[in-house]
Amino acid sequence: MSVKPSHYEALLAEYSNQMGAIALLKQHRPYLELIPSLRRPDQSVITIPLPIVLLNQTVSSAKNSGVITATKEAVCLPCDVAILMCDPEWKIKTGVEIMVFIHRPQEDFSDLLSRWRQTQVYLHKSYEWVMPPRYKHVLNEEAENIHPLFVVFAQTPERIKRGLAGAYLPFVVQTLDSVIDEEEIPSTLSTESPPA
Repeated sequence: MSVKPSHYEALLAEYSNQMGAIALLKQHRPYLELIPSLRRPDQSVITIPLPIVLLNQTVSSAKNSGVITATKEAVCLPCDVAILMCDPEWKIKTGVEIMVFIHRPQEDFSDLLSRWRQTQVYLHKSYEWVMPPRYKHVLNEEAENIHPLFVVFAQTPERIKRGLAGAYLPFVVQTLDSVIDEEEIPSTLSTESPPA
């Protein structure tokens, strides 16, 4: 069985949830240990699916005698989910961020690796997160440590797994059995009208 778009979508939806993201990090223990408080995961982990950052840029204008102005450019990162760590006491983001890359259907090793490299390029600049409404109050300066985590399927080509291992990039393998395929679930809705 090959990886379908619905498998990717199911994992994206799963890891968008805090508990799903923590379950993912449990599969790579060094990252699980980065969570400030497992007793208060709803206050310690912020998940942002298909995240956007505001890149701080400086622009100099020759017309204004070399005046330098600061602008912000919104950029959608090529990762699938950003997992930000937050101090539950102080309500501030810690210096640790984990970028999750889920193997997409028809994506080869160079495409998957390029998404991580492009994310590195963006986050090398000064930036701030566009936070979900629930976390607008959290101070969120750029990270001190950015970590990647790749999610592949058992059906993902071996060359991709070998490439990630060869590049010393952490990855976890998900089986398609653990992914609910909504296309294969029969509808339980009855077309009959309810009894009067």
